[in-house]
Amino acid sequence: MSTTSRERILAAAKANKPAELPLPTVPDFGGEATVERFTTVLAGIGGTVVRMGGPEELEATLQQLFPEARHVASPLFRGTVPVDRETPTSILAEIDLAVLPGEIGVAENGCVWLPEANMLHRALPTITQHLALVLDQRRIVATMHQAYAQLPDTGGYGKFVAGPSKTADIEQSLVIGAHGARSLVVLLY
Repeated sequence: MSTTSRERILAAAKANKPAELPLPTVPDFGGEATVERFTTVLAGIGGTVVRMGGPEELEATLQQLFPEARHVASPLFRGTVPVDRETPTSILAEIDLAVLPGEIGVAENGCVWLPEANMLHRALPTITQHLALVLDQRRIVATMHQAYAQLPDTGGYGKFVAGPSKTADIEQSLVIGAHGARSLVVLLY
């Protein structure tokens, strides 16, 4: 029985497979997993941290921070706009405020891990005018290495969100909200 070109190529690749090597040890980059460090770094990139006593203060805090918000989407309380994975982007574009639960905060760069299960719709955190992420301060880690070590427990797709959207053109003109939310507030409890 003659072998095909495909079979010969696969056999040659299998015969020339290098030996498996152990993964390198990732050094401990240190740093502090403190609310203060997280707050300072996030402020440095244009975001804001607001402390709450607990989740029961969420709606009152949002009313103080965003009194003008009329179109609000959130899985944490009954918002004014129901959103799910099928919601058209034309409806999402009208949302003033999205309030979503974050999973992990990273002190070294002020970002928050937002898994798809917490987004309601993949486009919502990017298309909303203002984004508020609710995070338990006990979920702040020092480094991205520590955050990535926890990601297998948070589902598949997600993204790290850090600060409001911003960009600067060749003339160094800073534009906030160019390709995402105009503001980011992390509500820590």
